[in-house]
Amino acid sequence: MTNAIDWDDAYSNFSYIPDGATYPDKWRREAGKFREDMDGKGLLKADIAYGPDERNRLDLFMPWGDLKGLMVFIHGGYWKEDFDKSVWSHLAKGAHTRGFAVAIPSYVLCPKARISDITVQIGLAIAKVAEEVSGPIHLTGHSAGGHLVARMVSATSPLPHAIRQRVRKTVPISALTDLRPLLKTKMNETLHLDAIEARLESPALLEPQDGIDLTAWVGAAERPEFVRQNALLANIWSGFDCNINAVEEPEKHHANIIEGLTEADHPLTRTLLGL
Repeated sequence: MTNAIDWDDAYSNFSYIPDGATYPDKWRREAGKFREDMDGKGLLKADIAYGPDERNRLDLFMPWGDLKGLMVFIHGGYWKEDFDKSVWSHLAKGAHTRGFAVAIPSYVLCPKARISDITVQIGLAIAKVAEEVSGPIHLTGHSAGGHLVARMVSATSPLPHAIRQRVRKTVPISALTDLRPLLKTKMNETLHLDAIEARLESPALLEPQDGIDLTAWVGAAERPEFVRQNALLANIWSGFDCNINAVEEPEKHHANIIEGLTEADHPLTRTLLGL
């Protein structure tokens, strides 16, 4: 007889991170400094609307000089935490330094929206910014955001075909790739997932688009469920006609795994941009 799994504990990140509660304020400070700098240089296009809701807005950071392409970052927070685009602006630094335009959208959260609705919103956000910026598209997102970018390159992606063809690299970071365990968590009182939606919105249970290039990235010091889900996506999608890899970055946990995106030469940034 096996012991029952405490699924709430399995997906509880910050209680297992030293000084975990300090990270949101740290992100807001760093994001604010970067936004102020970009705005002062005339490189920030703020609050571009991609839908009717007040949260259907994105920020676009334009580079100096020649444009290399577009990077899109999708934030996490279990599709429900009160984060928006302004908390994550500093994560544009690495790609921006490399000459990429960087878009960071907000989206309507659960329970006002279902996860399947959020998938559609992210497709609309990417389509909107792809009209603004030409060239190749590179997608990344953290946690729930990692789930959302993986959905963008699945066979049931909401992205228009022409935009799918422009996606060169996708890096889900600490992604939730199988949503079925979340049915057993307290957070599902807010997510309102049912068994059908959990299956249809789980990248690991879907086929990928042919020919995609994806690296599933996770911190080696994260909760075991996130390490497992990272490996799960890479394992299953490796059975298709795609270029699929997985990375477990040493010593990184769920809060600091995204910090590599602030550095132009960090392996995470280089992988995302295909350098």
